[in-house]
Amino acid sequence: MRARIVFLLKNRGAYIPFHHQFLLAQLIKGIVLKGGNPNFSSFKIFNFSGLKGQTKPSRKGLHYYSSRVTLVVSSLNKAFLDYLLLNLFQLPQVEVGGLILQPEKVEVENIDSVEKNDKFICISPLVLMEPKILDDTSKEFIQPEDDEFSDLVYEATLQRMEACSLFDSDKLTTFNEFQIVPDKAYLDKLNESHKKFSRVYPLYDQDVKYEVRGYTFPFSFYAEPEVKKFVFLNGLGALTHKGFGMIDVAHQDPNVRAEEYEIPGLEKRTIDSDSDTQ
Repeated sequence: MRARIVFLLKNRGAYIPFHHQFLLAQLIKGIVLKGGNPNFSSFKIFNFSGLKGQTKPSRKGLHYYSSRVTLVVSSLNKAFLDYLLLNLFQLPQVEVGGLILQPEKVEVENIDSVEKNDKFICISPLVLMEPKILDDTSKEFIQPEDDEFSDLVYEATLQRMEACSLFDSDKLTTFNEFQIVPDKAYLDKLNESHKKFSRVYPLYDQDVKYEVRGYTFPFSFYAEPEVKKFVFLNGLGALTHKGFGMIDVAHQDPNVRAEEYEIPGLEKRTIDSDSDTQ
């Protein structure tokens, strides 16, 4: 299931860091632990985007000026998502950096046609490998056109597919068609204008700070339908449970495939839609 969480922004104009995936990861981890279900305390087979809304950059970070912001959270495990959503919507509000967010509603995306698409975009940075203590390998730049880039994405994705225990070893060996082909015209355009498609991002694990290189660009993705579905629900590459590697179909408005979702076990409540401004 792939869910779009819509929040009311209670303090328009507030800001968060440009690279805020680690803040969202901390929020999700806190909500999961708050629920108290030991089956999900170390669950990693999920993915999430950055916060989407009307933004304006400054030296401080990204300022949000829309009355609502959206977070996409996705997983093959519907029970985990329902658990996360239920515990989130039992809270009156949450804070991410300087943003005060009130959960308003959830929409679920219809992904039936995703497997038929080849062209995708990154809606959170794509990371090739997990970091190691006192090792800067995960920060090194690898040219997206190189075979090594696609091979590393494949290895990281296949490791996660194996870890989820949904595919046996024989099945995994059939997933040998896997290729990431970046949009060369897009990369050339960015290079000509001296803009970046690759940056180093912070993340935290057990109170240790790491840094990893992430990439954001449109690409063609060739793989078996089952692999595409897994990736679309659980992310591409490494560290997807930290908010990296979420993709979406290129040239398609995700709103057209979304419909409102009722969270199992959640009592209906009244939402105050009047956001405060500062």
